[in-house]
Amino acid sequence: MNLALTVIQITAPVFLLAAIGFTWVRLGFEYKLEFVTRLAMTVSLPALVFVALMNTEIEPESLARLSVASLIAYAGIGAALFALIRIMRLDSRTFLAPLIFGNTGNLGLPLALFAFGEAGFSYALVPFAVMMLLSFSIGIWMIAGRGSLGRIIREPLMGALFLGVLFLWQGWKTPIFLTNTLDLLGQIAIPVMLITLGVAVARLQPKQVRLAIILSVIKFAVCVAIGLGVGLWFGLASLPLAVLTLQLATPVAVTSYLLAEKFGADAQSVAGMVVVSTLLSVVGLPLILAFAL
Repeated sequence: MNLALTVIQITAPVFLLAAIGFTWVRLGFEYKLEFVTRLAMTVSLPALVFVALMNTEIEPESLARLSVASLIAYAGIGAALFALIRIMRLDSRTFLAPLIFGNTGNLGLPLALFAFGEAGFSYALVPFAVMMLLSFSIGIWMIAGRGSLGRIIREPLMGALFLGVLFLWQGWKTPIFLTNTLDLLGQIAIPVMLITLGVAVARLQPKQVRLAIILSVIKFAVCVAIGLGVGLWFGLASLPLAVLTLQLATPVAVTSYLLAEKFGADAQSVAGMVVVSTLLSVVGLPLILAFAL
């Protein structure tokens, strides 16, 4: 009973904030999705990431090991899901990248923070960074036949990641007034990202719901199995192992729908996976936390 209550206390704020965004749109209120997303991704989230890495007590060697484990895990997930898509005779341009790269930002980072605190958040940044690098290079190539690695390197978020790792490695600290400013700026990132997730889901029009349910369940099972397998193989401690598994198991990201729309894949089928996998995560992700806590 105590475990169930703990899991509910961790996950409820995440899904309630997303529900606020969902309800906001359904009531017909205006929400400038592009403006809010840009504010979070270029200002608030980079500030949050930089301060979290600078202040973390985690050894850089542990983060490096988790980075390699994340790369291997994504490679394994990609191979398994590619085989699945070939067996099911589905369009790889539409389904492969969305199934591999989950919503590690809007959903994974807040859950890691609420469940495991600052240390968990710092660990969660590693698979998040790996996912971003892969999704905006190999992921876009899967959909459009060309990557965009140069674009992601220029993103403020990646600059904050690299700078945060540098400060962590060297033991540097920013002046207190600057740290407080960045910390305050970063505090808006988590609630804004979750509300925006709800807004984006509310605006999607699902298609092929039955197929979306099947693929979402398989994605969750494959990602959890490979996350646990790779984490144990690398000898990760319980906290980074739990965070890695949680991040890999996050649902299909809304950005997958936007990329499908932009590059001419079946965007409505991707929308179905976004909605269904996000709803299934209300059950699936708490189960992971129940075993991890």
